[in-house]
Amino acid sequence: MKIIKQAVLAALLSAAVPLSAAYAATPADVLVVAQNIDDIVAIDPAQAYEFSSGELVTNIYDRLVQYEPEDLETLAGGLASDWEVDEAAKTITFTLRDGVTFHSGNPLRPQDVLFSFRRVVALEKAPAFILTQLGWTADNIEEMVTLGDNTVTIKYAGDFSPNFVLNVLAARPASIVDEVAVMENEVDGDFGNGWLNANSAGTGPFKLRVYRPAELATLDANPDYFKGAPAVSSVIIRHVAEAATQQLLLESGDVDMAKNLTPDQVGSLEGKDNVKVETYPQAAVHWFSFNQKVEALTDEAVWEAARYLVDYEGMTETFLKGQMQVHQAFWPSGFPGALDDTPFTYDPEKAKQILADAGVELPINVTMDVINSTPFTDIAQSLQSTFAEAGINFEILPGTGAQVITKYRARTHEAMLLYWGPDFMDPHSNAKAFAYNADNADDKYASTTTWRNAWAVPEELNQETLAALAEPDAEKRNEMYLDLQKKVQEKAPFVIMFQAVKQVGMGPQVEGFVNGATSDFVFYRLVDKN
Repeated sequence: MKIIKQAVLAALLSAAVPLSAAYAATPADVLVVAQNIDDIVAIDPAQAYEFSSGELVTNIYDRLVQYEPEDLETLAGGLASDWEVDEAAKTITFTLRDGVTFHSGNPLRPQDVLFSFRRVVALEKAPAFILTQLGWTADNIEEMVTLGDNTVTIKYAGDFSPNFVLNVLAARPASIVDEVAVMENEVDGDFGNGWLNANSAGTGPFKLRVYRPAELATLDANPDYFKGAPAVSSVIIRHVAEAATQQLLLESGDVDMAKNLTPDQVGSLEGKDNVKVETYPQAAVHWFSFNQKVEALTDEAVWEAARYLVDYEGMTETFLKGQMQVHQAFWPSGFPGALDDTPFTYDPEKAKQILADAGVELPINVTMDVINSTPFTDIAQSLQSTFAEAGINFEILPGTGAQVITKYRARTHEAMLLYWGPDFMDPHSNAKAFAYNADNADDKYASTTTWRNAWAVPEELNQETLAALAEPDAEKRNEMYLDLQKKVQEKAPFVIMFQAVKQVGMGPQVEGFVNGATSDFVFYRLVDKN
């Protein structure tokens, strides 16, 4: 009976049903989520590099070490029961947990760990750099990752601490996949990449049952999960782009959770008995950038003036209220090494003077790519209005999340409005993205804002970024990151504006949902519908 109910519910949620149609209440053991998931480009953990795909990967796969919903601040054993560090030899030896099986029923083996890392390096998709920064290549991976009877020894090459390495191994591309199941579905040497973008092969608390891009994702609970079976039998994530539709579905009881509500909608829910709103600080910083392939956008005076053409307070006090706070540095507030100074305010007269003193030829007409959903379109319209006062005219180009991100990765945009979250919980994750670009050539792809905006970072910043990575003293290291953030604030072709705060509407019966500071810290395992 349970299977029939879930199948019927999934059919209802994926159908084009008029909003006036009647829906049945969600089953007691199924969590139904309304969320905008059109940013997803890929769900293979070797390729997934978007916020929504991060949530799926975290709930389907495990890593050797990982952060858990019970304690988001402590790195814990995942598929590894324990590990030993040899700092002199630059190695970490992991002992695998006994009795773990993949969703297929295949047992976890050391070979699966090597295979998972090898395919990330060989495929060279967007997040591969997270692992290759350890000195791993397709040619040396079997020397850097060696196997014992039930152990895996990781070797790294680089001047950084073991704690940095452990944080790298807790990142999304370090997820462990089932070699046997994946290779049974390999096509033309793709390491099963095509298959894993529609299926799953993990050990995690949930298994992917259905994924239809920009439509639906259904996760079924893994009853044999080594840390205990989830409380709900399924999670259905329905793509709902419109925030108003999400609110309607939530209030009518057709979904249990709405993830993309506007501040006005959140305010309208206050005092209602059938809905509650939970707030979760986020690590994502929101910014816009100028592609340095566009000649009119290469003058540093344009970058400087832009910082005074953003109505920071105006946006956070109106349509961004409760969703964003003013933040002007690349490492998010609340983490060690974060710069909380906000030296820039909306001052169009100062911006005009900066442009005039530099002899910048006006007007500048530039296209701005933006994700076609709230709050991105609202932010873009505010920027369009305030920048026009100084003679910088934005033509807004809305698109799906996947379209915008794909264009950005190809460096074919002019201006771009986007967000960035750490790939792993270490300041270097964002420092490398915003303050490092060793090779700006078109054929030297790097998953960084610097390369994607074609900014040839000054060598001084490149060297300081590497020095901060290698610094063993924690206090001194944080001071170096503070300095890096100040320098990027002052002179870079992007303007960091906000840090996100996420508000999630949910039914009063939903308990145990964990939404950490990044999409990799979104957990459904503890959710219970009392």
